[in-house]
Order: sequence, then C-alpha cells, then structure tokens
Amino acid sequence: MFSLLLASFVTFFVAIDPVAMAPMFTTMTAQMHPAWRRYMAWKSIAIATGILLAFAFGGAWLLEHLGVSIDAFRIAGGLLLFLIAVDMLFEKRSERREERAEEVAALQAQHPTHQDDISVFPLAIPLISGPGAIASIMLFFAQHSDLMERAVILSGMALNLILCLFAFLVAEPLAKLMGQTVANMLTRIFGILLAALAAQFVVDGVRNAFGIH
Repeated sequence: MFSLLLASFVTFFVAIDPVAMAPMFTTMTAQMHPAWRRYMAWKSIAIATGILLAFAFGGAWLLEHLGVSIDAFRIAGGLLLFLIAVDMLFEKRSERREERAEEVAALQAQHPTHQDDISVFPLAIPLISGPGAIASIMLFFAQHSDLMERAVILSGMALNLILCLFAFLVAEPLAKLMGQTVANMLTRIFGILLAALAAQFVVDGVRNAFGIH
C-alpha cells in the first residue's frame, strides 16, 4: 500500500506541480484584495477536486461509451504523461504556465478595481486539474479496482491538493523562501520519476493489449 501511495503522490505532484503554483498564484492575484485572493484559493481547489473525482469514478463509463479500451487509454495516458515529463525536464511547461499567469496579471492591472474570478479558469482548469492530473487519476483507477487501493490513490491526490492550497495561501513568502533554483531542481527530479512511471503505463498497456506476459 505504501508503494501505491508513493507512486500516486509522486505522479500527482508532478501533474499538479504545487511547487510552481506559489509564484504563479502570486503573479495572477497581485492586484487582488487579500480576502478575494483567499476565496480564489479555496474555490479553485474545491472545483479541481470535483473535476478529478468526476473523472476518477466516471472515467471508465465515459471510455466505455466512446468505445475506447482501458489498455488503449493506458498507452495514450502514458504517452501524455511522458510528454509532460519531457516538458518539465526542459522547462517548457513552466514557461507556458508563467506566460498564462502574466496574461492574467496584466488584465488585473488594467482593471484594478474589478476582482476577476480566476478560480475556474485558469486555476482549476488547466493549472490544477489539467490533462496530466485527469489522465493520472483515470489510469490509476483503471489499474486498481479494490476500494482500499482506490482510497490510497485518492489520499495521494488529496495530499497534493492540500499542498497546492497551502502554496496558494502562503504564495508570496513561499515563493521568496524557496527561490527559483530549488523550484527548478524539484521540477527536474520529479520529471524524471514521472517519465519512468509513464513508461510503465505504456508497457502495461501494450502487454495487456497484445497478451504479452
């Protein structure tokens, strides 16, 4: 069970990337009132949780009605996660997220008295519950049908959402304390781990699809 918890925690840590959330949230909410900033933090986490739970428990039903096999989704999801890992290793993913955060900050600066609701977009979707996180929860639930195992997987996801909320609530001091060097180091380490996990998803999908043992 511990190995499953560790695997799910690492996968969601990379897919959600709570470490990178602090500076991005600071940028996006720089012109907001502190109370509204906290409201955006809680609301975005609640919405992202609902989205991930919906795909966790309804993903198999959706794939069935689309005529997509679980093994095909394992292969596709593994490839998607591998691409995310490559992006993390070469910092492309961080650059895109930072650009999106700067765009939101620029709009806030143009209308300082208007408090935009950024909880759904871009916070909940696609920054928190993006394609990587959605694919991860569906892949894990496809491989583990036992209730205890699924509870462990959800625990790994929940820990990352709590970390993300914490990063939002203490975004400004956390970004200064951590520094860019530490953030880049953690991103690359977890990117390598995600690449290995993604490759394993693809291998399992190919084995099951072609009956290779």
